[in-house]
Amino acid sequence: MQGTDASAPAAQLVWAPQAWVQGRWQSDVSLTIAKDGHFAEVSCGAAAPRGATVLPGPVLPGLVNAHSHAFQRAFAGLSERRSAERDDFWSWRDRMYAVALRVTPEQLRAIATQLYCEMLQGGYTQVCEFHYLHHDSDGLPYADAAEMSLALVQAAQDAGIGLTLLPVLYQRAGFTQAQLRDDQRRFASTVDSVCALSSRISALALPLVSAGVAVHSLRAAPAEAVQALALQARPLSGPVHIHIAEQTAEVDDCITATGQRPIEWLAHHVPLDHRWHLVHATHATPTEIEAVRRSGAGVVICPSTEANLGDGLCDLPGWLSSGVPLSIGSDSHMQRSWVDELRWLEYGQRLKLRRRNVAAQPALAAQGLDATAAVLLQRSLEGGVAAAGLPAGGLQAGARADLLVLNTDAPGLLGVPASLRLDALVFATDAPAFSQVWVGGRCVVSQGRHAHREAAAAAFASTMRQLWGSA
Repeated sequence: MQGTDASAPAAQLVWAPQAWVQGRWQSDVSLTIAKDGHFAEVSCGAAAPRGATVLPGPVLPGLVNAHSHAFQRAFAGLSERRSAERDDFWSWRDRMYAVALRVTPEQLRAIATQLYCEMLQGGYTQVCEFHYLHHDSDGLPYADAAEMSLALVQAAQDAGIGLTLLPVLYQRAGFTQAQLRDDQRRFASTVDSVCALSSRISALALPLVSAGVAVHSLRAAPAEAVQALALQARPLSGPVHIHIAEQTAEVDDCITATGQRPIEWLAHHVPLDHRWHLVHATHATPTEIEAVRRSGAGVVICPSTEANLGDGLCDLPGWLSSGVPLSIGSDSHMQRSWVDELRWLEYGQRLKLRRRNVAAQPALAAQGLDATAAVLLQRSLEGGVAAAGLPAGGLQAGARADLLVLNTDAPGLLGVPASLRLDALVFATDAPAFSQVWVGGRCVVSQGRHAHREAAAAAFASTMRQLWGSA
């Protein structure tokens, strides 16, 4: 499969009849895209300039998928049977490890390319890859320690999506276990090794590719290693992510081992700042939410995966009212569209609280934030930019020229008044409704189809046959 053309695009001018600018719909929007693939100017309220490319519908900014395990795309939908009395996150995890032990670099590239094409069609233009599949299947390092990391980079370049690679620190099987389990042997890493991988990827200086670091979880890394990584990552330019408080059993184990809840421990023992992003944070107390707010760190919520794994529901009103940066991720990839994630995020709260429009803020109606979809989109847009370590996002000068063109003839949008299209997109559409997706000034999805869709699908199908046979 041919990769996406990495040459710099020519400067160009595009125009949209309607676009989401500064948190609201604006009419007659001109967007000047510089040769470096970033917006040079965004202006509203003007007729289409001569020579401009007229986009075929309303325009939204691309969103960041702030949490991804690409290899798990090969496992999506294949663990929905129960043979024992109880099935939960921990039994799912054991079955997932069987996939992790088998995937080769070539297969990972095929899986990730298919996934990233699907993400683009679903409106994501950047992905944060939480990457811990470091070694060969026998647990020994590859001749090139970056072998699996480079497979993900190649996949992102093939698909044309932005990538923030996050090599993961993973050293033990649990709070009371000093070593990894045998079925975790591919994950072994050190503070030095993950920082070296991050530096290696950054040094490639590839278009759309950057890197940070991650800690798998407090249960998977001893306190001194977490603190050492926090210190050693300071000179690096990228973000720092960590799974935390996803499961109640994890919270209980952390209290037993440390005397504190996971977020409580992290806030007291690590110098958190705006570079840190806490993935899931499902079981957080108001005191912990306040500690995160004071630190400047963000949270990454993965609604479809948290539902699929039975994790529980976060305190969304608490996170929103605190002002903590909030982003979304598809994690294990049961869904690959941000529309689905925002819908799940709101619907879970409606079921939990038995109320409607939980995320809306009527007191801010003048800013358009009495609309649930507007609040969730804007908060996810801003939080995602921080989670990916990008300097700017959205439809504004200086941001990368990522945009989504809505298909107003799509089911759920057909005939909807212009001012209510975002509401209908999030709560009334049942399939991706983007006719075009642009990344860095290039159109990579046209008429709802990725340019490399067929080739990516063929490679993915072949890989799935290799992994699963006829089972």
